[in-house]
Amino acid sequence: MYNVLIADDHAVVRSGLKFLIDQLPDYQVVAEAATGNDTFIRVGHGDIDIVVMDLSMPPGENGLLTTKRIQAQYPEILILILSMHGEEAYVDKSIEYGAVGYVLKSSPDSEITNALKTIVTGKHYVDENVILLKSDIKEITSDGSNTNLWGHNALSKREREVMPLVAIGYSNKEVAAKLNISTKTVEAHKASIMRKLDLESHVDLVRYAIHHKMIEF
Repeated sequence: MYNVLIADDHAVVRSGLKFLIDQLPDYQVVAEAATGNDTFIRVGHGDIDIVVMDLSMPPGENGLLTTKRIQAQYPEILILILSMHGEEAYVDKSIEYGAVGYVLKSSPDSEITNALKTIVTGKHYVDENVILLKSDIKEITSDGSNTNLWGHNALSKREREVMPLVAIGYSNKEVAAKLNISTKTVEAHKASIMRKLDLESHVDLVRYAIHHKMIEF
């Protein structure tokens, strides 16, 4: 029987995952955590085999940093990342930090069950719905021809604080809490960022943040 810890800051997500995983033969959810630090502490009890880890769990460190900490001290633990981000940059960094699987929150339940069954065999599992290829990331990080440098320089100090949090997946409410501002202010900053950088979508914003190394893992 594999003991699973679910790490996600949303109780409804943890509840849904627990119901799903507990239906699988040989898997049982024995613990839950809402922050990266609580996850690390709970893993230290010694009875966890698998951690299903969200990437963004404010306040505090994100799931990537927690993954890195766990793997440094407890390398035998299998970590499956569950994220809203389909960009391969996030996948690559997750694997680099020690995760053995990566599933999108938008994918069907079967992706999670397939991932769990795969990683216990010693293989890696990556959701097939990743939206950027490695060639795309290489282009983003090396070719500045499509970046709006003037817009980047025009971003205010607060906008430069908001942008990486939005790019890594924090909600407006979470960004507001982290920066001690209102959600309406966050929305205004996001609109201003998109306008100044001439961006049309969240994917465009992530690409831009990657290129300018505004996302810290």
